[in-house]
Amino acid sequence: MNQELAGYPVVVEVPVVWGEMDAFGHVNNIVYFRYFETARIAYFERLDVPEFLLRDPVGPILAETTCRFRAALSYPDTVSIGARVTGVAEDRFVMRYAVFSHRLGRLAAEGEGTLVCFDYRRNRKAAVPEKLRSRIAALEAGTS
Repeated sequence: MNQELAGYPVVVEVPVVWGEMDAFGHVNNIVYFRYFETARIAYFERLDVPEFLLRDPVGPILAETTCRFRAALSYPDTVSIGARVTGVAEDRFVMRYAVFSHRLGRLAAEGEGTLVCFDYRRNRKAAVPEKLRSRIAALEAGTS
């Protein structure tokens, strides 16, 4: 599609809707975090995380997120949102996001999220399960 999203193994396309705009006529800043969430959940679905959590209640939870706004979005438009994991540590991993505007033909935003593995049964952080770690590696390598 475009060079800005070439390194992202998961890309989702979402329409910009009228109700996302604020009084200044551009997409409200909180919506970009929803775009990130949409891509993050699509990434998790590719890893079978929802199914994985049914068997083992250790999974990722968002600990921190940031956004760098590069261009104002407005209706009508369609955005492609990329997600990729750039690093995995013992109990967390970092996910990068990119939001590409079809109308503008450029990146509208870039972001990052730190996801900590969390044991939902014990209510505390946990190590990234080996199965999840290997699924991330396979998806990032293009073998998933």
